[in-house]
Amino acid sequence: MANTTRDSKLETFRFLHEKPGIFVMPNPWDAGSAKILETVGFESLATTSAGYAFSQGLQDGIAGLEREDVLENAAEIVNSVSLPVSADLEDGFGPIPQDCALTIERAVDIGLVGGSIEDASGNPERPIFEFSLAVERVAAAAEIAKKRGFVLTARAENYLNGRPDLDNTIRRLQAFEKAGADVLFAPGLPSLEAIRIVCNSVNKPVNVVMGLSGPTFTLDELQNAGVKRVSVGGSFARAALGALYNAAKEIKTFGTFDYSRDAMPHSKVMQFMTESTRQMEHRKASD
Repeated sequence: MANTTRDSKLETFRFLHEKPGIFVMPNPWDAGSAKILETVGFESLATTSAGYAFSQGLQDGIAGLEREDVLENAAEIVNSVSLPVSADLEDGFGPIPQDCALTIERAVDIGLVGGSIEDASGNPERPIFEFSLAVERVAAAAEIAKKRGFVLTARAENYLNGRPDLDNTIRRLQAFEKAGADVLFAPGLPSLEAIRIVCNSVNKPVNVVMGLSGPTFTLDELQNAGVKRVSVGGSFARAALGALYNAAKEIKTFGTFDYSRDAMPHSKVMQFMTESTRQMEHRKASD
């Protein structure tokens, strides 16, 4: 992919974080789902490690995916659409700061304009990296991100790992901000008030994820709480898998095929694929 194309996507992605108002960055798990989301009208996309893992018959989690596999999946999505694409880069694929830096380097090389690094370790006994190491990891990633042109999201994973400590989460996010992160993210916050407190405690854009278990809030509610960006994690992939499971169970249980009434028509899928390709070709011509 030409550098000018990636540069224009990076400019667009940064503008989305700077302009007034909230925006949604949904999470496709492959090129086809990415094309549909582009055609629906979203302005940027983000990969989902969970959705990709499920598509490969793997469990979600740091131990289930390798850096090369995740980046290969991300590259397929990047090259299938004209939109800016950010990536779920898990823990940076290694415990030391240099691992995170290398992951950002590789992410830039395949055309990604952003990505997230989390402070979850994958170690059940110590699921969250010690504070100073977590900050050093973000700092190493941020140094490369600034040099290469990349929107870095730093994730504080306490609430997804059995540590519902809002004060510690905020302390980590504030330290990640000082270390150079462009966007801050604490998935699994328990309430709208907790989200509001986090947004008021930092000066960089805050991402939240909707569609997981627990309460959900409208875009208006999230914007009023100070949220800038909303992602959906693996929930779109799980919605698709839910439809697949229900269709299979209907056949096996009742011997009927009524699920097909709710399935997207073949012609509509073809239309989505064609329209997305047209948009990508138009973007390349403009660049």
